[in-house]
Amino acid sequence: MAQLSDDCFAFGGPMMSVDEAVGLITTRVNAIVDLEAVALIDADGRVLARDIAAPLPLPPFTNSAVDGYAVRNADLSDSAERALPLDGRIQAGGLALAPIKAGHTARIFTGAPMPPDAETVFMQEDVRVDDAGRIVLPPGLKPGANVRPAGEDIPQGHIALRAGQRLLPQHVALAAAFGLVRLDVVRRIRVAVFSTGDELASPGEPRAASQLFDSNRFMLMAMLRRLGCDVSDLGILRDERISLANGLKQVAGTHDLILTTGGVSTGEEDHVKAAVESIGSLVLWRMAIKPGRPVAMGIIEGTPLIGLPGNPVASFVTFVHVVRPTVLALAGSLQAPPLPIPVRAAFTYKKKAGRREYVRASLRRMQDGALEAIKFPREGAGLLSSLVDTDGLIELDEEVTRVEPGQSVGFLSYADLL
Repeated sequence: MAQLSDDCFAFGGPMMSVDEAVGLITTRVNAIVDLEAVALIDADGRVLARDIAAPLPLPPFTNSAVDGYAVRNADLSDSAERALPLDGRIQAGGLALAPIKAGHTARIFTGAPMPPDAETVFMQEDVRVDDAGRIVLPPGLKPGANVRPAGEDIPQGHIALRAGQRLLPQHVALAAAFGLVRLDVVRRIRVAVFSTGDELASPGEPRAASQLFDSNRFMLMAMLRRLGCDVSDLGILRDERISLANGLKQVAGTHDLILTTGGVSTGEEDHVKAAVESIGSLVLWRMAIKPGRPVAMGIIEGTPLIGLPGNPVASFVTFVHVVRPTVLALAGSLQAPPLPIPVRAAFTYKKKAGRREYVRASLRRMQDGALEAIKFPREGAGLLSSLVDTDGLIELDEEVTRVEPGQSVGFLSYADLL
């Protein structure tokens, strides 16, 4: 489990920026050291625990990059066509044990091993066959053309995948190309998730007229599972300090992270603060982010706790920018934060300086080829439709106070955030 002291997150002072908050977490949590071996098919999304050095070169042998005709460089011509008789046929998966005779060419196919002494391949569409059945080669082809040398992609012994890499399908493909069948990965981060509030009912349970079905918990669990976490669903904990404290204490020793949604403000019925302080410590962040304030960070018996706001959009945004980097830090992941892509604003927007804001937006391609961002027409951190009907978030840094149509802004796609 992630073991932290009760004061290692202690912070006092002015409102904390997003970067300060994330830095505070990610530099103080201890990465999980437990690992497990998984089959290649199960490695996608996991964090690699050990460096992988190439056990063989890629490609492992020199081969043809095209369907065509293999020749010796000595038989090339810079100025005139050459007509060479055929000397063999080499298919992918076959062997090329004998060298090509001087002044001859061999039929060869993509991926087939190059014959000894042959260094160049003519593409089949660039040659013709004369009346004598000889292959007529055009002049001027560069020596070594259309050939993939052994180790051209990755030399043997090269560190091809680094520990801390969050594996994607292309990384799995590379491991398979080395002939590996299992990879050592960091064990899944264990996260306990619960919602708070008497106003919530779980889907499938009776809902009173004054209650809402709990959507945040299921959104957060889905996002955690996309990060490869092992998620424990604690359900809904009611607005009562003692029951909240008991529920938190039960899971603190068996999980790496506790994630809550709702109940972290300073209202009379927001009991998470008091519950956590009764069994651990809690520093309420005055985090300069919109939507998303307040966000809480606490320690219960050495286990970090992050409390997210109850509004679904605020919960989504703060998960992406606070919880996600925390989970990756716990897993020892080297993954950098996603970079916003520049797009053209199609809206006017005002904001306060000193606060980072995220605006929900959709993209459209304009006639000049540029991507234009269209702001969701309604405000409100409780509008789930604003997450469903948009493509991502416009990130407005702390120094920005106004956006005008045509201005370049940074866009974060949901696909990159999840």
